[in-house]
Amino acid sequence: MGLSWKQKVFLALLGTAVALGLTALVLVLVEAVNVLLPADTKFGIVFDAGSSHTSLFVYRWPVDKENGTGVVSQALACQVEGPGISSYTSDPAQAGESLRGCLEEALALIPEAQHRGTPMFLGATAGMRLLSQKNSSQAEDIFAAVTRVLAGSPVDFQGAKLLDGQDEGAFGWITINYVLGLLIKYSFSGEWTRPLEGTLVGALDLGGASTQIAFVPGGPILDTSTQATFHLYGSNYSVYTYSYLCFGRDQMLSRLLAGLVQSPSASLVRHPCYHSGYRTTLPLASLYESPCVYSAAPQNLTQNLTVEGTGDPGACVMAIQELFNCSSGQDVGECAFDGVYQPPLWGQFYAFSNFYYTFYFLNLTSRQSLGTANATVWNFCKEPWKLVEASYPGQERWLRDYCACGLYILTLLTEGYGFSEETWPSIEFRKQAGGMDIGWTLGYMLNLTGMIPAEAPAQWRAESYSVWAAGVVFLVLTLVSVLGAAAVQFFWPQD
Repeated sequence: MGLSWKQKVFLALLGTAVALGLTALVLVLVEAVNVLLPADTKFGIVFDAGSSHTSLFVYRWPVDKENGTGVVSQALACQVEGPGISSYTSDPAQAGESLRGCLEEALALIPEAQHRGTPMFLGATAGMRLLSQKNSSQAEDIFAAVTRVLAGSPVDFQGAKLLDGQDEGAFGWITINYVLGLLIKYSFSGEWTRPLEGTLVGALDLGGASTQIAFVPGGPILDTSTQATFHLYGSNYSVYTYSYLCFGRDQMLSRLLAGLVQSPSASLVRHPCYHSGYRTTLPLASLYESPCVYSAAPQNLTQNLTVEGTGDPGACVMAIQELFNCSSGQDVGECAFDGVYQPPLWGQFYAFSNFYYTFYFLNLTSRQSLGTANATVWNFCKEPWKLVEASYPGQERWLRDYCACGLYILTLLTEGYGFSEETWPSIEFRKQAGGMDIGWTLGYMLNLTGMIPAEAPAQWRAESYSVWAAGVVFLVLTLVSVLGAAAVQFFWPQD
């Protein structure tokens, strides 16, 4: 017996529904493969040529999400052996040669086929800024030597540049807010949205020669020379940022010691920031090499200076306070120190670099109160040198300076930047966030490669929905197939 016209129609409908369902299944599987298989990866290299050392960072990101947020990861962090490049004034060629070891590590990590397409940058900060002030020809020779080595590598070297202090602070701000996903977020509704007001964090950086502060204040920035403006992902940001040259860790220590020298002919200095029982001798000439040391140099720089520690934190704080000029008198509003305008502090802050390293050593990175931090540093300063040496074997290089650095950080953050007992808990002392070292290098690379677009690309939403849309189509068509089969069963003649 032949099929009735109704049976033929429902069979045709059933076949069509099954075919469409299979097509949708193929589509969703193709999309799933595209998502699950590793996307092509791009790389970027940044050298951070600081005052005391140089570091190399390799970053990587999936090509299909190049303008996404939070998709860049840190693939390598390498510390170059030796001092910062600004130290090679007597042998500029060695400044370039010193970079080869970390460069070779980076090239070994990145697939050879991608070398030519990998951008590489070198940014020099406060150490080279000081050298440029002191002797511009020496600075140019060092940059030339660095450029010769890096330009000879197989990657796309974009040049060695001197960062000004404002850029250093601003790129640090971009880095931390990008890594934390605070510039833009992907919502459950499938849209890229700007995070709520007030969620942005500030950046506090303490290097060897300078310190930077950057944050978005709660009100207007009245001194435009301290303002950096960005248009990122469709939003405008006005960031207060300032860099204090000569207020970095190493320059502070030199200025502090020079200030304790009572007279040009002195051969002995009693240092309240060094532990009692500590004693060292150093060439007097080394103390006056930096342009940050404003004290008049003695005529006889060939003599040595003996330094004895007294372990007196109270006297140490007083000596540190002499480094600051906290007099106000600014017409435009608040004054932090050194006659510089600063709006009132606002929001959370991440303190990194030497802020973190010093407080990590002192076990103060767990959101302790300001009172606890003060007591911890003061008690450490009072410990005799022999006890300190015995308690921290293998750390002799920096050990004598942790007392001075700890008290300096407390003074800088409270009397300099204006943190109080109430606002102190807003500071997090961190080395990393999201598995990445915090600093200016990531923000610098993101800016130069255009990886943070001014506007949020409209296709992001469509791309994000592609797999889910295919899945919905598949489910709908499968339902049609089931209904068609049920209908045929219903109308099919029963034996």
